[in-house]
Amino acid sequence: MSRKIPLIDLKKEFEVLRSELIPAIDAVFSSGQYILGSQVDELNGKVQSLLGVQHHIACGNGTDALIIALKALGVQPGDEVITTPFTFVATAETIAFIGAIPVFSDINPQTCLMDTETIESRVTRKTKAIIPVHLFGQMVPMEPIMAIAKKYELKVIEDTAQAFGATQNGRVAGTIGDIGTISYFPTKNLGAYGDAGGMITNNESLAKTCSLLANHGQTHKYEHHLIGLNSRMDTFQAAILNVKIKYLTKWNAQRAENAELYKKYLDPDIETPVTAPGNNHIYHQYTIKIDHRDELQSFLKEKGIGTAVHYPIPLNEQPAIVTLNIPKFPTPVASQTAKRVLSLPMNPYLLENDIRYVAEQINTFVKHHS
Repeated sequence: MSRKIPLIDLKKEFEVLRSELIPAIDAVFSSGQYILGSQVDELNGKVQSLLGVQHHIACGNGTDALIIALKALGVQPGDEVITTPFTFVATAETIAFIGAIPVFSDINPQTCLMDTETIESRVTRKTKAIIPVHLFGQMVPMEPIMAIAKKYELKVIEDTAQAFGATQNGRVAGTIGDIGTISYFPTKNLGAYGDAGGMITNNESLAKTCSLLANHGQTHKYEHHLIGLNSRMDTFQAAILNVKIKYLTKWNAQRAENAELYKKYLDPDIETPVTAPGNNHIYHQYTIKIDHRDELQSFLKEKGIGTAVHYPIPLNEQPAIVTLNIPKFPTPVASQTAKRVLSLPMNPYLLENDIRYVAEQINTFVKHHS
């Protein structure tokens, strides 16, 4: 009889934290402050303390965080923004949504991260910003990105949706560029139980602008100084995140231990995640690269093992992006990688026996397809 091993296990998480989560939610009901309650300010302080950053601005979701960051940094229609084609659509979608033009680098074949060596060749007079995406739980090498940004006077938005708490040479994801954007989507390492997002920065002026943009450009009630959005994090989500954030360091360590167990039990010929030099990987996803990927995914599903493909179609091949007038730079590594990636179960509640079982099934499949 096969087991049931989900990709993530939010039900298990809730059961473990139920005794803390229910009172936190009840407190919001009792306060009657469902928008901009005190829990939001409390979360801002906790994130600032944990990440060692001066400002955290809560907002409605990670996609809004990118829109607000682009707006705050002055990106205008017609400007170009360089990013990766191998990530969730929001990164490029938000660039296009404000009327700017996404321009795509290729990716590193080992790490799947933005290939920093292909960035400078994409810079033109229209280039305004770079958005490196810290994918799967580790950071894009930031030193070359910041050097290019300095050389061409570009802004840098770090998309940290998949790397909350990751570090590089001791520096925290989202704190090196001008603004870091955060998604607290439920499946993230630190996830709410609904949509929620945030931005981090050490620039006080940018923090004020982001805060205004997230709340209708409002300084005081009915006094609006910018054209903004309605992108406020609701109090329930802040209350849930306030409970969960104190466990994040422990959870990230458990994910790293699980990654080591995968490496131990998987056949050594299987391409397991590679950590870039200087990075502390927090394993938002544990993504292998393998031939016959779709067949393996079906095989694992039959064995009760949840998997996902992150991401099957590079962004510059997406129908919505193809229709845009974007520069046609080749991204062969991203195209090839998209056909071979498979994310395995990864969460703090995985047992070693579960990981061994997953690895054994993959090893069996590979043996019969070699």
